[in-house]
Amino acid sequence: MQTLLLWLFYISTFYAFIPGMISRLFGYRVFRKGIGRTDYCLTFDDGPDPHYTPLLLDLLKRYGVKATFFVVGSHAEQHPGIIKRMHEEGHLIGIHNYVHKTNWLMRPATVRKQIDQTSDIIFAITGERSTYYRPPWGIVNLFDFSKRRQVQIVLWSAMFGDWKEKLGVERLTEKLLAKLGPGEVMLLHDCGTTLGADPNAPEHMLIALERMLEEAEQRGLKSVRIDEMIRAVRSSPVTGLSFGKRLLVGLWLGWEKLFQLLFQIKTVTPQEPFLHYRVRKYQGRTVLMDNGESLIKGDKVIELHFDNRQLFELGVNSRSIAQLAIRLIRRMEKDLPLLAERIAGDVELAEAKALYGVSMINRGPEKFGFMVLDLPGGLFASSTKFYLRILMGVLHPSGGARLKVRSDQLVPKMMLLPVSQLLDQMNCRHPQKPVPQERMREEDLALNAELPGATAVH
Repeated sequence: MQTLLLWLFYISTFYAFIPGMISRLFGYRVFRKGIGRTDYCLTFDDGPDPHYTPLLLDLLKRYGVKATFFVVGSHAEQHPGIIKRMHEEGHLIGIHNYVHKTNWLMRPATVRKQIDQTSDIIFAITGERSTYYRPPWGIVNLFDFSKRRQVQIVLWSAMFGDWKEKLGVERLTEKLLAKLGPGEVMLLHDCGTTLGADPNAPEHMLIALERMLEEAEQRGLKSVRIDEMIRAVRSSPVTGLSFGKRLLVGLWLGWEKLFQLLFQIKTVTPQEPFLHYRVRKYQGRTVLMDNGESLIKGDKVIELHFDNRQLFELGVNSRSIAQLAIRLIRRMEKDLPLLAERIAGDVELAEAKALYGVSMINRGPEKFGFMVLDLPGGLFASSTKFYLRILMGVLHPSGGARLKVRSDQLVPKMMLLPVSQLLDQMNCRHPQKPVPQERMREEDLALNAELPGATAVH
Protein backbone atom coordinates (compact mmCIF):
# COMPACT_ATOMS: atom_id res chain seq x y z
CA MET A 1 0.00 0.00 0.00
CA GLN A 2 2.82 2.35 0.87
CA THR A 3 4.52 1.62 -2.45
CA LEU A 4 1.30 2.32 -4.33
CA LEU A 5 0.86 5.66 -2.58
CA LEU A 6 4.46 6.54 -3.36
CA TRP A 7 3.96 5.80 -7.05
CA LEU A 8 0.77 7.87 -7.07
CA PHE A 9 2.74 10.74 -5.57
CA TYR A 10 5.46 10.43 -8.23
CA ILE A 11 2.92 10.30 -11.06
CA SER A 12 0.88 13.25 -9.80
CA THR A 13 4.07 15.28 -9.32
CA PHE A 14 5.23 14.64 -12.88
CA TYR A 15 1.72 14.94 -14.37
CA ALA A 16 0.53 18.09 -12.61
CA PHE A 17 2.67 19.66 -9.90
CA ILE A 18 5.86 20.21 -11.90
CA PRO A 19 4.08 21.53 -15.04
CA GLY A 20 2.03 23.83 -12.81
CA MET A 21 5.12 25.24 -11.12
CA ILE A 22 6.94 25.70 -14.44
CA SER A 23 4.02 27.61 -15.95
CA ARG A 24 3.58 29.81 -12.85
CA LEU A 25 7.25 30.63 -12.28
CA PHE A 26 8.57 30.86 -15.82
CA GLY A 27 5.45 31.44 -17.91
CA TYR A 28 6.26 28.41 -20.05
CA ARG A 29 3.66 28.16 -22.85
CA VAL A 30 1.19 30.38 -21.01
CA PHE A 31 0.38 34.08 -21.11
CA ARG A 32 0.33 35.81 -17.75
CA LYS A 33 1.62 39.38 -18.13
CA GLY A 34 1.71 41.98 -20.89
CA ILE A 35 3.75 45.07 -21.69
CA GLY A 36 2.99 48.66 -22.51
CA ARG A 37 2.57 52.01 -20.83
CA THR A 38 -1.19 52.40 -20.48
CA ASP A 39 -2.93 49.05 -21.09
CA TYR A 40 -3.90 46.46 -18.51
CA CYS A 41 -6.35 43.53 -18.61
CA LEU A 42 -9.41 42.83 -16.50
CA THR A 43 -10.34 39.14 -16.53
CA PHE A 44 -13.27 37.45 -14.78
CA ASP A 45 -13.66 33.77 -13.94
CA ASP A 46 -16.44 31.29 -13.10
CA GLY A 47 -19.43 33.11 -14.64
CA PRO A 48 -21.78 33.93 -16.01
CA ASP A 49 -23.87 34.55 -12.91
CA PRO A 50 -27.53 35.57 -13.50
CA HIS A 51 -27.38 38.31 -10.85
CA TYR A 52 -23.85 39.66 -10.66
CA THR A 53 -22.61 39.36 -14.25
CA PRO A 54 -25.27 41.75 -15.66
CA LEU A 55 -24.36 44.26 -12.92
CA LEU A 56 -20.70 43.87 -13.86
CA LEU A 57 -21.50 44.41 -17.55
CA ASP A 58 -23.42 47.59 -16.62
CA LEU A 59 -20.38 48.85 -14.71
CA LEU A 60 -17.94 48.08 -17.52
CA LYS A 61 -20.23 49.77 -20.03
CA ARG A 62 -20.50 52.87 -17.86
CA TYR A 63 -16.71 53.26 -17.86
CA GLY A 64 -16.19 52.18 -21.48
CA VAL A 65 -14.05 49.25 -20.36
CA LYS A 66 -13.38 46.02 -22.27
CA ALA A 67 -12.69 42.80 -20.38
CA THR A 68 -12.16 39.07 -20.87
CA PHE A 69 -14.60 36.54 -19.36
CA PHE A 70 -13.47 32.95 -18.82
CA VAL A 71 -16.83 31.23 -18.57
CA VAL A 72 -17.78 27.85 -17.17
CA GLY A 73 -19.51 25.93 -19.98
CA SER A 74 -22.42 24.68 -17.86
CA HIS A 75 -23.12 28.23 -16.65
CA ALA A 76 -22.97 29.61 -20.18
CA GLU A 77 -25.38 26.90 -21.30
CA GLN A 78 -27.88 28.00 -18.64
CA HIS A 79 -27.56 31.75 -19.38
CA PRO A 80 -27.04 32.22 -23.12
CA GLY A 81 -28.48 35.74 -23.03
CA ILE A 82 -25.63 36.97 -20.83
CA ILE A 83 -23.04 35.37 -23.11
CA LYS A 84 -24.66 37.05 -26.10
CA ARG A 85 -24.58 40.42 -24.32
CA MET A 86 -20.87 40.00 -23.49
CA HIS A 87 -20.16 39.37 -27.15
CA GLU A 88 -22.31 42.24 -28.42
CA GLU A 89 -20.69 44.72 -26.04
CA GLY A 90 -17.21 43.89 -27.30
CA HIS A 91 -15.84 41.70 -24.53
CA LEU A 92 -13.72 38.61 -25.19
CA ILE A 93 -15.13 35.25 -24.10
CA GLY A 94 -12.70 32.54 -23.02
CA ILE A 95 -13.05 28.93 -21.82
CA HIS A 96 -12.93 27.83 -18.16
CA ASN A 97 -13.89 24.14 -18.62
CA TYR A 98 -17.46 22.84 -18.78
CA VAL A 99 -17.48 22.30 -15.00
CA HIS A 100 -15.22 24.02 -12.49
CA LYS A 101 -12.97 21.06 -11.78
CA THR A 102 -9.19 21.00 -11.53
CA ASN A 103 -7.23 19.50 -14.41
CA TRP A 104 -5.09 17.62 -11.90
CA LEU A 105 -7.99 15.25 -11.31
CA MET A 106 -8.90 14.67 -14.96
CA ARG A 107 -7.40 12.56 -17.72
CA PRO A 108 -6.15 14.43 -20.83
CA ALA A 109 -9.11 13.17 -22.88
CA THR A 110 -11.52 14.49 -20.24
CA VAL A 111 -9.88 17.91 -20.21
CA ARG A 112 -10.03 18.04 -24.01
CA LYS A 113 -13.72 17.17 -23.89
CA GLN A 114 -14.34 19.94 -21.32
CA ILE A 115 -12.68 22.51 -23.57
CA ASP A 116 -14.40 21.36 -26.76
CA GLN A 117 -17.82 21.24 -25.11
CA THR A 118 -17.49 24.79 -23.77
CA SER A 119 -16.15 26.03 -27.10
CA ASP A 120 -19.19 24.55 -28.88
CA ILE A 121 -21.55 26.30 -26.46
CA ILE A 122 -19.87 29.68 -27.01
CA PHE A 123 -19.92 29.15 -30.78
CA ALA A 124 -23.62 28.25 -30.76
CA ILE A 125 -24.45 31.52 -28.95
CA THR A 126 -22.01 34.00 -30.55
CA GLY A 127 -21.05 32.41 -33.87
CA GLU A 128 -17.36 32.65 -32.92
CA ARG A 129 -14.94 30.03 -31.64
CA SER A 130 -12.95 30.84 -28.53
CA THR A 131 -9.23 30.06 -28.57
CA TYR A 132 -8.39 31.40 -25.11
CA TYR A 133 -8.36 29.02 -22.18
CA ARG A 134 -7.84 29.42 -18.44
CA PRO A 135 -7.82 26.14 -16.50
CA PRO A 136 -9.69 26.30 -13.16
CA TRP A 137 -7.44 27.63 -10.38
CA GLY A 138 -4.81 28.13 -13.08
CA ILE A 139 -3.69 24.53 -12.67
CA VAL A 140 -2.27 22.88 -15.77
CA ASN A 141 -1.19 19.29 -16.32
CA LEU A 142 1.52 17.87 -18.51
CA PHE A 143 -0.78 17.45 -21.52
CA ASP A 144 -2.24 20.96 -21.35
CA PHE A 145 0.97 22.19 -22.97
CA SER A 146 0.20 20.04 -26.02
CA LYS A 147 -2.97 22.08 -26.64
CA ARG A 148 -0.96 25.18 -27.48
CA ARG A 149 -1.97 25.05 -31.17
CA GLN A 150 -5.67 24.80 -30.35
CA VAL A 151 -5.92 27.28 -27.47
CA GLN A 152 -3.81 29.95 -25.81
CA ILE A 153 -3.53 29.23 -22.07
CA VAL A 154 -3.99 32.45 -20.09
CA LEU A 155 -3.07 32.81 -16.42
CA TRP A 156 -2.69 36.13 -14.55
CA SER A 157 -0.18 38.45 -12.90
CA ALA A 158 -2.43 39.63 -10.05
CA MET A 159 -5.00 37.74 -7.97
CA PHE A 160 -6.84 39.23 -4.99
CA GLY A 161 -8.84 36.58 -3.10
CA ASP A 162 -12.06 38.41 -3.97
CA TRP A 163 -14.09 35.18 -3.71
CA LYS A 164 -14.15 35.60 0.10
CA GLU A 165 -16.49 38.11 1.77
CA LYS A 166 -14.22 38.47 4.80
CA LEU A 167 -11.66 40.32 2.64
CA GLY A 168 -14.02 43.31 2.64
CA VAL A 169 -14.44 46.20 0.23
CA GLU A 170 -11.74 48.43 1.73
CA ARG A 171 -9.00 45.80 1.75
CA LEU A 172 -9.93 44.59 -1.73
CA THR A 173 -9.79 48.18 -3.02
CA GLU A 174 -6.33 48.60 -1.53
CA LYS A 175 -5.11 45.41 -3.19
CA LEU A 176 -6.58 46.39 -6.56
CA LEU A 177 -5.02 49.85 -6.50
CA ALA A 178 -1.67 48.42 -5.41
CA LYS A 179 -1.51 46.18 -8.51
CA LEU A 180 -3.14 48.55 -10.99
CA GLY A 181 -0.54 49.26 -13.65
CA PRO A 182 0.49 48.72 -17.29
CA GLY A 183 0.78 45.11 -18.42
CA GLU A 184 -1.06 43.62 -15.46
CA VAL A 185 -3.49 40.75 -16.05
CA MET A 186 -5.91 41.07 -13.14
CA LEU A 187 -8.06 38.13 -12.03
CA LEU A 188 -11.48 38.74 -10.43
CA HIS A 189 -14.63 36.64 -10.03
CA ASP A 190 -18.19 37.47 -11.11
CA CYS A 191 -19.71 34.33 -9.58
CA GLY A 192 -19.82 33.15 -5.97
CA THR A 193 -21.30 29.67 -6.44
CA THR A 194 -17.97 27.93 -7.05
CA LEU A 195 -16.70 25.51 -4.41
CA GLY A 196 -14.85 27.51 -1.76
CA ALA A 197 -16.35 30.87 -2.74
CA ASP A 198 -18.85 32.99 -0.79
CA PRO A 199 -22.17 33.55 -2.64
CA ASN A 200 -22.23 37.33 -2.02
CA ALA A 201 -18.51 38.01 -2.52
CA PRO A 202 -19.03 39.51 -6.03
CA GLU A 203 -21.04 42.31 -4.41
CA HIS A 204 -17.89 43.53 -2.67
CA MET A 205 -15.89 43.04 -5.86
CA LEU A 206 -18.20 45.34 -7.83
CA ILE A 207 -17.82 48.19 -5.32
CA ALA A 208 -14.03 47.87 -5.16
CA LEU A 209 -13.77 47.54 -8.94
CA GLU A 210 -15.67 50.78 -9.51
CA ARG A 211 -13.25 52.60 -7.24
CA MET A 212 -10.34 51.13 -9.15
CA LEU A 213 -11.84 52.10 -12.52
CA GLU A 214 -12.15 55.71 -11.32
CA GLU A 215 -8.48 55.68 -10.33
CA ALA A 216 -7.50 54.10 -13.66
CA GLU A 217 -9.24 56.94 -15.52
CA GLN A 218 -7.29 59.51 -13.52
CA ARG A 219 -4.00 57.76 -14.27
CA GLY A 220 -4.78 57.43 -17.98
CA LEU A 221 -4.82 53.62 -17.85
CA LYS A 222 -7.07 51.56 -20.11
CA SER A 223 -8.36 47.99 -19.78
CA VAL A 224 -8.06 45.96 -22.98
CA ARG A 225 -9.00 42.42 -23.97
CA ILE A 226 -6.50 39.61 -23.58
CA ASP A 227 -6.22 39.11 -27.33
CA GLU A 228 -5.21 42.75 -27.80
CA MET A 229 -2.50 42.51 -25.17
CA ILE A 230 -1.18 39.24 -26.60
CA ARG A 231 -0.93 40.86 -30.06
CA ALA A 232 0.97 43.80 -28.53
CA VAL A 233 3.43 41.43 -26.88
CA ARG A 234 3.98 39.42 -30.06
CA SER A 235 4.65 42.56 -32.10
CA SER A 236 7.10 43.88 -29.49
CA PRO A 237 10.87 43.74 -30.11
CA VAL A 238 11.07 41.72 -26.89
CA THR A 239 9.81 38.64 -28.71
CA GLY A 240 12.79 38.86 -31.05
CA LEU A 241 15.25 38.31 -28.23
CA SER A 242 16.98 34.97 -27.91
CA PHE A 243 16.06 32.59 -25.12
CA GLY A 244 19.35 33.39 -23.38
CA LYS A 245 18.62 37.11 -23.36
CA ARG A 246 15.07 36.59 -22.14
CA LEU A 247 16.41 34.39 -19.36
CA LEU A 248 18.97 37.05 -18.43
CA VAL A 249 16.27 39.72 -18.36
CA GLY A 250 14.02 37.50 -16.25
CA LEU A 251 16.80 36.95 -13.70
CA TRP A 252 17.60 40.66 -13.75
CA LEU A 253 13.99 41.65 -13.05
CA GLY A 254 13.74 39.00 -10.36
CA TRP A 255 16.89 40.31 -8.70
CA GLU A 256 15.41 43.83 -8.69
CA LYS A 257 12.36 42.64 -6.72
CA LEU A 258 14.59 40.88 -4.21
CA PHE A 259 16.90 43.90 -3.95
CA GLN A 260 13.98 46.25 -3.31
CA LEU A 261 12.66 43.94 -0.61
CA LEU A 262 16.00 43.38 1.13
CA PHE A 263 17.11 47.02 1.14
CA GLN A 264 13.66 48.63 1.55
CA ILE A 265 13.90 50.58 -1.69
CA LYS A 266 11.27 53.28 -2.12
CA THR A 267 9.67 54.52 -5.34
CA VAL A 268 8.98 58.12 -6.34
CA THR A 269 5.83 57.23 -8.31
CA PRO A 270 4.57 53.77 -7.22
CA GLN A 271 1.69 53.86 -9.73
CA GLU A 272 4.18 54.25 -12.61
CA PRO A 273 7.55 53.05 -11.26
CA PHE A 274 10.65 54.57 -12.81
CA LEU A 275 12.91 56.16 -10.20
CA HIS A 276 13.71 54.25 -7.00
CA TYR A 277 15.85 55.43 -4.12
CA ARG A 278 17.28 54.56 -0.72
CA VAL A 279 19.37 56.40 1.88
CA ARG A 280 22.82 54.94 2.50
CA LYS A 281 26.32 55.99 3.55
CA TYR A 282 28.76 57.10 0.85
CA GLN A 283 31.79 54.80 0.60
CA GLY A 284 33.85 56.43 -2.15
CA ARG A 285 36.69 58.93 -2.31
CA THR A 286 36.26 62.53 -1.18
CA VAL A 287 34.64 64.68 -3.87
CA LEU A 288 34.36 68.48 -3.98
CA MET A 289 30.87 69.16 -5.31
CA ASP A 290 29.72 72.11 -7.38
CA ASN A 291 28.12 73.86 -4.39
CA GLY A 292 31.46 73.94 -2.56
CA GLU A 293 30.63 71.12 -0.14
CA SER A 294 32.84 68.06 0.17
CA LEU A 295 31.29 64.60 0.03
CA ILE A 296 33.35 62.32 2.25
CA LYS A 297 33.18 58.69 3.25
CA GLY A 298 30.33 58.12 5.73
CA ASP A 299 28.15 61.02 4.55
CA LYS A 300 24.52 60.18 3.85
CA VAL A 301 23.50 60.06 0.19
CA ILE A 302 20.24 59.27 -1.62
CA GLU A 303 21.16 56.44 -3.97
CA LEU A 304 19.09 56.42 -7.18
CA HIS A 305 18.07 53.37 -9.23
CA PHE A 306 16.20 53.20 -12.52
CA ASP A 307 13.33 50.71 -12.63
CA ASN A 308 14.69 47.66 -14.46
CA ARG A 309 11.46 46.78 -16.25
CA GLN A 310 10.96 50.34 -17.50
CA LEU A 311 14.61 50.54 -18.51
CA PHE A 312 14.36 47.28 -20.43
CA GLU A 313 11.19 48.27 -22.28
CA LEU A 314 12.59 51.69 -23.16
CA GLY A 315 15.80 50.07 -24.37
CA VAL A 316 14.29 47.45 -26.67
CA ASN A 317 11.86 50.01 -28.12
CA SER A 318 14.52 52.65 -28.86
CA ARG A 319 16.25 52.88 -32.23
CA SER A 320 19.50 54.30 -30.83
CA ILE A 321 21.26 55.07 -27.58
CA ALA A 322 20.51 58.77 -28.20
CA GLN A 323 16.78 58.07 -28.35
CA LEU A 324 17.03 55.97 -25.19
CA ALA A 325 18.82 58.83 -23.43
CA ILE A 326 16.13 61.32 -24.54
CA ARG A 327 13.38 59.06 -23.15
CA LEU A 328 15.24 58.71 -19.87
CA ILE A 329 15.63 62.49 -19.66
CA ARG A 330 11.89 62.95 -20.16
CA ARG A 331 11.12 60.53 -17.33
CA MET A 332 13.66 62.27 -15.08
CA GLU A 333 12.01 65.60 -15.86
CA LYS A 334 8.81 64.12 -14.47
CA ASP A 335 10.17 62.26 -11.43
CA LEU A 336 12.97 64.55 -10.18
CA PRO A 337 10.63 67.40 -9.08
CA LEU A 338 8.49 64.83 -7.24
CA LEU A 339 11.57 63.49 -5.48
CA ALA A 340 12.52 67.06 -4.51
CA GLU A 341 9.06 67.57 -3.00
CA ARG A 342 9.43 64.36 -1.03
CA ILE A 343 12.85 65.44 0.29
CA ALA A 344 11.47 68.88 1.21
CA GLY A 345 8.81 67.19 3.32
CA ASP A 346 11.14 64.73 5.05
CA VAL A 347 13.84 65.99 7.42
CA GLU A 348 15.65 62.61 7.37
CA LEU A 349 15.95 62.67 3.56
CA ALA A 350 17.07 66.30 3.62
CA GLU A 351 19.98 65.32 5.88
CA ALA A 352 21.57 63.54 2.90
CA LYS A 353 24.30 65.55 1.19
CA ALA A 354 23.73 64.42 -2.38
CA LEU A 355 21.85 62.33 -4.89
CA TYR A 356 24.14 59.52 -6.01
CA GLY A 357 24.01 57.00 -8.85
CA VAL A 358 26.18 54.82 -11.08
CA SER A 359 25.23 54.10 -14.69
CA MET A 360 26.58 53.53 -18.18
CA ILE A 361 23.70 55.57 -19.57
CA ASN A 362 25.20 58.88 -18.54
CA ARG A 363 24.25 61.23 -21.36
CA GLY A 364 22.13 64.13 -20.21
CA PRO A 365 22.44 64.17 -16.39
CA GLU A 366 24.29 67.53 -16.58
CA LYS A 367 20.97 68.98 -17.73
CA PHE A 368 19.68 68.47 -14.18
CA GLY A 369 22.85 69.73 -12.49
CA PHE A 370 24.53 66.35 -11.89
CA MET A 371 28.30 66.06 -11.84
CA VAL A 372 29.49 63.10 -13.95
CA LEU A 373 32.72 61.59 -12.62
CA ASP A 374 34.87 58.57 -13.34
CA LEU A 375 34.68 55.74 -10.85
CA PRO A 376 37.97 55.21 -9.02
CA GLY A 377 39.73 52.03 -10.05
CA GLY A 378 39.20 48.94 -7.97
CA LEU A 379 37.02 45.90 -7.48
CA PHE A 380 33.76 47.89 -7.37
CA ALA A 381 34.52 49.71 -10.62
CA SER A 382 35.59 46.58 -12.50
CA SER A 383 32.67 44.44 -11.27
CA THR A 384 30.18 47.23 -12.00
CA LYS A 385 31.60 47.62 -15.51
CA PHE A 386 31.32 43.86 -16.16
CA TYR A 387 27.72 43.74 -14.87
CA LEU A 388 26.56 46.81 -16.79
CA ARG A 389 28.26 45.76 -20.04
CA ILE A 390 26.30 42.50 -20.02
CA LEU A 391 23.05 44.35 -19.46
CA MET A 392 23.88 46.91 -22.16
CA GLY A 393 24.15 44.01 -24.58
CA VAL A 394 20.48 43.34 -23.88
CA LEU A 395 19.24 46.89 -23.43
CA HIS A 396 21.08 48.64 -26.23
CA PRO A 397 19.09 48.87 -29.50
CA SER A 398 22.10 47.46 -31.39
CA GLY A 399 22.46 44.56 -28.99
CA GLY A 400 25.84 43.00 -28.28
CA ALA A 401 27.30 44.51 -31.45
CA ARG A 402 27.50 47.85 -29.64
CA LEU A 403 29.92 46.35 -27.12
CA LYS A 404 32.44 45.66 -29.91
CA VAL A 405 32.32 49.18 -31.35
CA ARG A 406 33.79 52.07 -29.31
CA SER A 407 33.64 49.85 -26.25
CA ASP A 408 36.05 52.23 -24.51
CA GLN A 409 33.16 54.67 -24.13
CA LEU A 410 30.94 52.11 -22.40
CA VAL A 411 32.19 52.72 -18.89
CA PRO A 412 30.15 53.26 -15.73
CA LYS A 413 30.14 56.80 -14.39
CA MET A 414 29.32 58.21 -10.98
CA MET A 415 26.72 60.97 -10.89
CA LEU A 416 26.32 63.43 -8.01
CA LEU A 417 23.92 66.27 -7.30
CA PRO A 418 23.93 68.14 -3.94
CA VAL A 419 20.54 67.84 -2.25
CA SER A 420 20.57 71.56 -1.39
CA GLN A 421 21.14 72.38 -5.06
CA LEU A 422 18.25 70.11 -6.13
CA LEU A 423 15.86 71.81 -3.69
CA ASP A 424 16.95 75.25 -4.90
CA GLN A 425 16.49 74.26 -8.56
CA MET A 426 13.00 72.95 -7.88
CA ASN A 427 12.06 75.96 -5.69
CA CYS A 428 11.49 73.70 -2.68
CA ARG A 429 11.99 74.93 0.87
CA HIS A 430 14.66 73.26 2.96
CA PRO A 431 12.94 71.41 5.83
CA GLN A 432 13.82 72.44 9.38
CA LYS A 433 14.36 69.83 12.05
CA PRO A 434 11.80 70.33 14.85
CA VAL A 435 13.26 71.61 18.13
CA PRO A 436 12.62 69.26 21.10
CA GLN A 437 10.09 70.56 23.63
CA GLU A 438 12.66 70.51 26.47
CA ARG A 439 15.01 72.68 24.45
CA MET A 440 12.21 75.07 23.53
CA ARG A 441 11.32 75.54 27.23
CA GLU A 442 14.98 76.24 28.08
CA GLU A 443 15.20 78.81 25.28
CA ASP A 444 11.98 80.49 26.46
CA LEU A 445 13.30 80.74 30.01
CA ALA A 446 16.58 82.19 28.81
CA LEU A 447 14.75 84.74 26.66
CA ASN A 448 12.46 85.77 29.55
CA ALA A 449 15.44 86.19 31.85
CA GLU A 450 16.98 88.69 29.41
CA LEU A 451 13.80 90.75 28.95
CA PRO A 452 13.42 93.86 31.19
CA GLY A 453 10.62 93.68 33.72
CA ALA A 454 10.62 89.89 33.64
CA THR A 455 11.86 89.58 37.21
CA ALA A 456 9.86 87.20 39.36
CA VAL A 457 8.09 88.82 42.35
CA HIS A 458 7.53 86.89 45.55
